[in-house]
Amino acid sequence: MKTAPPPTPPPDEPQTDVPGRIWRRDPTVFAGPEASEPVRTAIRGRLGWLDAPGALAGHLAAVREFAALAHADGLSDVILLGMGGSSLCAEVLRDVPPGQAGARLTVLDTTDERAIRDTTERLDLARTLFLVASKSGSTIEVTALERHFWALAHDARGPEAGRHFAAITDPGTPLESLAADRGYRRAFINPPDIGGRYSALSLFGLVPASLIGVDLAALSAGALRMADACRAETTENPGVALGTFMARAAQAGRDKLTLLEPPGLAAFGAWVEQLVAESTGKLGRGVLPIVGEPIGPASEYGPDRAFVAMMTETSGAVSHAARDLERAGHPVLRLTMSPADLGAEFFRWEFATAVAGALLGVNPFDEPNVREAKERTQAQLDARAKTGAFRLDPPFAKGDGYARRESRPSVAEAPPRRRYVALLDFLPSDPKRSARFAEFRAALRRRLGLATTHGVGPRYLHSTGQFHKGGPNSGIFVLLTATDAGATPVPGTNYTFSTLKQAQALGDFDALAAAGRTVVHYHLEDPTADFAVTLERLIRKIEA
Repeated sequence: MKTAPPPTPPPDEPQTDVPGRIWRRDPTVFAGPEASEPVRTAIRGRLGWLDAPGALAGHLAAVREFAALAHADGLSDVILLGMGGSSLCAEVLRDVPPGQAGARLTVLDTTDERAIRDTTERLDLARTLFLVASKSGSTIEVTALERHFWALAHDARGPEAGRHFAAITDPGTPLESLAADRGYRRAFINPPDIGGRYSALSLFGLVPASLIGVDLAALSAGALRMADACRAETTENPGVALGTFMARAAQAGRDKLTLLEPPGLAAFGAWVEQLVAESTGKLGRGVLPIVGEPIGPASEYGPDRAFVAMMTETSGAVSHAARDLERAGHPVLRLTMSPADLGAEFFRWEFATAVAGALLGVNPFDEPNVREAKERTQAQLDARAKTGAFRLDPPFAKGDGYARRESRPSVAEAPPRRRYVALLDFLPSDPKRSARFAEFRAALRRRLGLATTHGVGPRYLHSTGQFHKGGPNSGIFVLLTATDAGATPVPGTNYTFSTLKQAQALGDFDALAAAGRTVVHYHLEDPTADFAVTLERLIRKIEA
């Protein structure tokens, strides 16, 4: 591991035994000595992830038996219905480790009509296991998806439908009750003191891992090794080194933590994005991970960047970029990691994020601004049910290609080279989506020197959405929507998936505007034809 000298922290930065206080479950390391007892209790109730590596061994036999029985019953396709930490970890376990030989995993964390239709049309119910994952047991997207697929399974399989479903949730949730009522194959009850984004090494990670053939013993061994290393009270502590790098860079104005990723680690980058952004983006400060951005020449990056280079055996391009960035004066931290050792990396980043939260003076275990977006989504659904239309305030402007804007002058407080552009993508799913947005992000950086993020809705609401409203007011938010071709009813409700997705997009616009953010909303009649024209118009407006 190699790092450039970090910026000097301000005098009031907490310096006393941060790793030791974290391991002792001292809540004041995150909330300060003046924290109220309810706040201290809430923090203590979210520190179960520290025990997860040691607890893994106790779960291995149960999840292995579950996977073996599912395979013996011919359930070779797994569809995970989740959101946030419940889904992002499973994608990493599917896409990153080598040599897997298990069930085929589809992760469905969306309310998009096209994605849901495509998954539904490919279904072979006789061979499919639906894994319903939700910590709260009431996540609106997961609930809607469960209702949709349960109706299909019940129509086709009758009383045997429950054998095609399993749940992962906390004790006492509505999902636990639902699983019992519907005769699910199994309900796994996760320790309640582990938050969703810190749940990779809990049952939320282990159950899908066992189904798709991940080496659980290796996952457990790697996590234990890293947990032991993160107890060290020296500069060799890998979690402290990474967390200190993130926090001190942010305190020095370099709050855009840019991950240089080999192509095979894209899913891991998305997991890091949620963990770091949702944990630290509060009180007007935080660390914003920049993931999935094409690597460019060092001259294109502004003074608001710090870099983590993910070094693997096939990371030649990353190594060259890291060298050039260091020569240009940017702070770069190299992390050598093996795709086969994900257990270690999950824990390293979890511990580092806790350290960064402590040094930044924020509680990394709450998400105060996420609930607001949920409430505003419900308000939009209620408005449509009452009046037949969503509430658009402000309305679309004439002659601007179906655009509406809520500008706030406070964004000008951020120096132009320290702003970022967040692309909030509620467009219909498209296999070319990532390539199109990557090209645009590279153009924005090349022409304006700005960092960009690409959030696919509604997934990003459970990830960078917290940072958008709670972090520094330096973002320019671009919401992109389009009319869906289909309208699939959500059983037990008065709306369709299309209606729900639109309400989520509009609710987030409302939440961003209420937080004083600069936000513009483009509605594309034809997402394919209008995409390039709309984004070129956007670049020109930002340039002006």
